[in-house]
Formats: sequence, C-alpha cells, structure tokens
Amino acid sequence: MLAAQINDIKLWLKENPNPICRKLFCILKYIRACDLPTPSLLNKLISIIYTGVTTSSSALMRVFIYTPAFKGRLATYGKRLYLFGGVPLITGPLKLVVGDDCRISGHTTFSGRPQSRAPELIIGNNVDIGWQTTIAVGKQVVISDNVRMAGRAFLFGYSGHSLNAEQRAAGAGDKDQDVGSIILEKDVWLGTNVTVCPNVTIGQGTIVGAGSVVTKSLPPFVVAAGNPARIVRKLAEQEVL
Repeated sequence: MLAAQINDIKLWLKENPNPICRKLFCILKYIRACDLPTPSLLNKLISIIYTGVTTSSSALMRVFIYTPAFKGRLATYGKRLYLFGGVPLITGPLKLVVGDDCRISGHTTFSGRPQSRAPELIIGNNVDIGWQTTIAVGKQVVISDNVRMAGRAFLFGYSGHSLNAEQRAAGAGDKDQDVGSIILEKDVWLGTNVTVCPNVTIGQGTIVGAGSVVTKSLPPFVVAAGNPARIVRKLAEQEVL
C-alpha cells in the first residue's frame, strides 16, 4: 500500500507541469542515485571483504544446512554431493537416488506424479544438473553416469494436466497412457533449455543442442537439434570417450 502511494507521488511530481514540482522530482532522483566518491584502493578492499564474507557464508550454509536438508529427502545418496545456490525443491511421492560426485543446482525442481505408484528418479555418478532444471517423474527417470545437463533443462515424464480441455479446466490430471519414463544413457549432454518428452531414451554419448525438444528416442553418439530434435551429425565414439 505504501509503495503504491509513493509511486503515485513520484508520477505526480514527474508529470506535473509546475516547475517547482519538476525541480523537486529532479532533486529526489539525484538523491536516489547518489554515489560516494570512494578511492579505488578502498573499493578493492571492500570488494575483497564482501567476496570473502559471502563466499564463506554460502559455503557454511551449503555444508551445514543445504546438503543435510536435501539428503533428508533422498532414498540413498553417494559421496561428495555438491549443491550450489540452495536446496532443490522436491514435490510429490518421489523416490530419489543420487550417486557419487554429483553437482546439483539449488534452483532445481524434482517432482513425482501423485497418481503414479512409486515414481522414481535415479541419478548416477558424476552428474551435473544445471540451474532452473525441472525433472517431472511420471514413472521413472534414469540419468546415467557422466551426464551433463545445462540450465533450464525440462524432463517431463508427465504433464500434470488432462489433454481434454473440459477435464483440464475442471482440474483433472493426465491419464496413465500419457505418462512415460525417460532414460539418459551414459555421457549424454543436454544443452540449455532442452525439453525431453515422455517415453524417450537418449543413447550413450549423444549431444542435444540448446533449445531442442526431444519427442522421440535418439541413438548413441549423435548430435541432435531442433524442434522436434533431429540428428544433424554422427559422433565417433572416441570423440565422446
């Protein structure tokens, strides 16, 4: 309420033709944008202190708060789990297994379909899951060893909504036949903003370009891109290994 009133006053001063109001608006704008003429050496010192404090506090939160809180939601977990940026959100009746040496963004969402029986997400060893990734598990999602997932990847084994407009408007969920599993085999690399649809397997070593939508399974050792994703070239196995 107060913020809205302040904004109304600001607009009134800005648009008022009275020179005094205009002058007052310029003075307030100058005050808002004021800047201390601090010397370069002081700026560097403050920057070092700020970086040290924020880095230390972030590390302490990660070790003593974020990681234990996340582990408390896991069925099993391996060694050297590294979370960055907070605690991933986990919703629904999801069984979540995490292997060794995984790095997972705190801005990640893992969800299990409420209507499914024991939806399961299995994350292998040495897996990277990037910023703002969402993994919606309808039945099972398997992310195998050495998989790399860039930011804003979206793996959806279920949509959560009926395909029928009337049922969707009434809040009905998706039907069992519209739900599926997703498998990312070893060494798969998903670029930024990749979407993977239900009942898809991406073969070992395959790379999916940024912004692609994978609607059908892809073979091993290829590069795929587009919407829907199509194979654009083949990879020699040694290029991946």
